[in-house]
Amino acid sequence: MKIIDFRFRPHTEAILNGIKNSAMFKASCEHMGFDKWKPEPLDKIVADVKAMGVEKTVITGRDCQTTYGSPSNNKSVLEFCRAHPDFFMGFWGIDPHKGMDAVREVEKVIKEYGMKGIATDPYLAHISPCEARYYPIYAKCCELNVPVFITMAPPAQVAGAVLAYTDPRDVDVVARDFPELKIVMSHAGYPFVHEAIYACYRNKNVYMDLSEYEAAPMCETYIRAMKEMIADKIVFASAHPFVDIKDCLANYEKMELPADVKEKVMYTNACKILGLPVTSEVSSLRGKTDAQIYDILDKLFKELGKAPR
Repeated sequence: MKIIDFRFRPHTEAILNGIKNSAMFKASCEHMGFDKWKPEPLDKIVADVKAMGVEKTVITGRDCQTTYGSPSNNKSVLEFCRAHPDFFMGFWGIDPHKGMDAVREVEKVIKEYGMKGIATDPYLAHISPCEARYYPIYAKCCELNVPVFITMAPPAQVAGAVLAYTDPRDVDVVARDFPELKIVMSHAGYPFVHEAIYACYRNKNVYMDLSEYEAAPMCETYIRAMKEMIADKIVFASAHPFVDIKDCLANYEKMELPADVKEKVMYTNACKILGLPVTSEVSSLRGKTDAQIYDILDKLFKELGKAPR
């Protein structure tokens, strides 16, 4: 089955050092044992991930210079996208405190650098996602028809971050005020599980990923909602290297998702958000001969680890 990872950063030496030594995540990395990672060359990382069935990844930048004094990592996003344009799809990190400079930056990176969306971190900006400083950025994204990635769950021990700025009810407000804006809530708004599910369910333009929380307490509620309510609104994301992509893929296998739901979550929902052509193996059964249908279903069942009846 084809896969798009909606939150991935390669574990190169520069990336690993940048994360574990940053003002935002240093304590968090020490808490989670981030030093387990051994850096690898970019080309090897890309080849290994492609071998897992991942066709493309979304790589997000981060700019929280105003609140933490650290320079943005957007330069690395651009470098990765230029090195492997068929694999990386860049979302540029934006600091809302930079006012109209941030708005002009959105237009520049979309039109000149070919970025596919914008990434924001309200908990690192120390303001809510529905705070007024974000609204000119959202309006520009609507104008340019690009999605916004809103990080909605702070890792442990991030200095200055508070849960109040990751409440999905604030994203619900943004969705009301900007119905044309495609919004992806990263990290599923955890621990506001029910609020996140309903924000996706009731707003046509709101999606989320479950990255880092697929096996957390209350995750069974996410999984049930994915199967029964919001199969069209969840995208697969690993949050690699905070979580090893191999472990994340294994977590999804344990969920035992129906074939059509799994295809939406792992691939077609991301295609719709990113404006990519959707080629569905499940929906492609129409018009096929019995033998062709059996071959397709046999392939799908093998990928799910089951035999057809």
